[in-house]
Amino acid sequence: MKKILALLLAAAMVFALAACGSSEAPAATEAPADATEAPAEAAASSLAVCLASEPDTIDPALNSAVDGATLVSHLFSGLAKWAQDETGALVIVPDAAAELPEGVENEDGTVTYTYTLRDGLKWSDGQPVTAADFAFAWNRAASPALAADYGYMFEVVDGYAEMWETDADGNIVNPDAKLNVTAVDEKTLEVTLANSVAYWNELLAFPTYFPVREDVVANEAWATDPSTYVSNGAYTMTGWEHNSVITLEKNPNYVDADEILMDKIEFYLSDDSNNMLTNFENGTWQLIDDVPTNEIANLKTEYPEEFVVAGQIGTYYVCWNINEAILPASSTLTGAEAEAAKAEIRNAIALLFDRNYIVEEIGQAGQVPASSFVAMGMTNPDGTQFYETAGSSDEYNGYYNVSADAFEANFAQAVETLKKYYTYDEATGMFTDFPTLTYLYNTSEGHKAIGEYLQSALAGVGITMNLENQEWNTFLNTRKEGNYSIARNGWLADYNDPICFLDMWVTDSGNNDVQFGKGGHKDVAIYSLDLTDLGYELKVENGTWAQTYDELISLIKSCTDNEVRYELMHRAEDLLMSTGCIVPLYFYTDIYMLDDSVQGFFSNPLGFKYFMYCTVAG
Repeated sequence: MKKILALLLAAAMVFALAACGSSEAPAATEAPADATEAPAEAAASSLAVCLASEPDTIDPALNSAVDGATLVSHLFSGLAKWAQDETGALVIVPDAAAELPEGVENEDGTVTYTYTLRDGLKWSDGQPVTAADFAFAWNRAASPALAADYGYMFEVVDGYAEMWETDADGNIVNPDAKLNVTAVDEKTLEVTLANSVAYWNELLAFPTYFPVREDVVANEAWATDPSTYVSNGAYTMTGWEHNSVITLEKNPNYVDADEILMDKIEFYLSDDSNNMLTNFENGTWQLIDDVPTNEIANLKTEYPEEFVVAGQIGTYYVCWNINEAILPASSTLTGAEAEAAKAEIRNAIALLFDRNYIVEEIGQAGQVPASSFVAMGMTNPDGTQFYETAGSSDEYNGYYNVSADAFEANFAQAVETLKKYYTYDEATGMFTDFPTLTYLYNTSEGHKAIGEYLQSALAGVGITMNLENQEWNTFLNTRKEGNYSIARNGWLADYNDPICFLDMWVTDSGNNDVQFGKGGHKDVAIYSLDLTDLGYELKVENGTWAQTYDELISLIKSCTDNEVRYELMHRAEDLLMSTGCIVPLYFYTDIYMLDDSVQGFFSNPLGFKYFMYCTVAG
């Protein structure tokens, strides 16, 4: 299947492009200037951009953030990559691989792919890139020893299940198990999947699948210093002033070095949107990936061609720590009853938030109120939007009615539900015994503004929620470790399939920030799942998260009947949303400022930005 996300954007996200206030503003999928033509006038050989603050890591296997992925995509070359065709549409094309072959189905249902590496592939230190480098990197990224956030992306590869098999005490049974990936020779890589995977080529273009060299990563600090950082992509890292700037320079050993137009890219590190705007306006930085929320209206007018709102496939949401105690001190509920009550409470609170206010007054950039977690842009096999067929209501799409007209009724419904568990003062319209919450967000004016609105909305019914901001790296680790009660979150698609919004919530996923199946939730048995109507034997009443959700995701990944597979994914989202731990607020758009001197820039709806084919008018 040819993977062209631009078609989804054209169908589902044209609103975002129109919302920027100018039809002349470039879209994420707009065709760049001809990268093979020399500019008519002298062009600058360096580009200064600011995407975010200090990345948590730029190890391809360990990175889990979009800004880090952009850096990694400039530094490494996988078997495949994102590119633009002659029409400007985004496509997956070969990169380190000479071609992307069709898989061969084996008698046991597994599927084998054989890749031939291109001639002339070299690491930035001049050593040859080999098939063994890919085999090593994939096994490293998938291994329990590394415990990478995205390690579960290799679940589709045969052998992954054996790598992660545990005994009754949770110990790995076979620490020597490997993925079914073989370096046949220096240029031939053979990989066998557990079954056919429609989005396999897109996985190959994702940073977790990029190669690293065994002798390099033996130094655990290899990815923190330019002197030890060895890559195989268009650029090499030549400088890293921590918390200030990361400098990339064109890699002369890159096989396609002649096609790379930008010699030097400086990635400045900041989470201060006011600082970003100042540096953009004075010409110091040519692209910034955030702007002050209170400036959006003015920027649309003052910079009609440089203020860009582009489509993205992603969801901005609030997540609860499922182990957070939110029942009143007076509650006598215990066990399964307490857990069911907490789910009902969280789902009620989700109705207190006016999503239309958030997108119109705070976002102001074409965002769409979200009624589901799987984002707009993901489609069913028949071409309909996945989110439009989510949930069980015949009256609205998704799991909430997010129309402006429904907010008052939603609010009233939420209050009535909360009255079941908390003391309500009818005279003041306030609950008096809801435990104090703390809302965690990473430093950003936009995130702060949303947090302040959520705080105000809860205060309107007597719920106190304090705000706490943390620097990006600290925030990521705090959330990952479950040291929070309620937090800001967001997820952009990793590839063009709804499963990338759903498999992150299995118990052992490194992206399972909610802590499903962990801590006190491990033994909570309140979930039910019946798949007998779809031909499966799985029927669970009052099971744990591992017995229901984890099993369901495994079945999805092994299912080869596309219609059944999508029905399974809808049921996975039903189960996920029933917990109330995921509170979608809006479907993303990508807001950035791009200087009009820059040509050849493009991004994809996964949030990755590409600068290697840029030119900057002198």
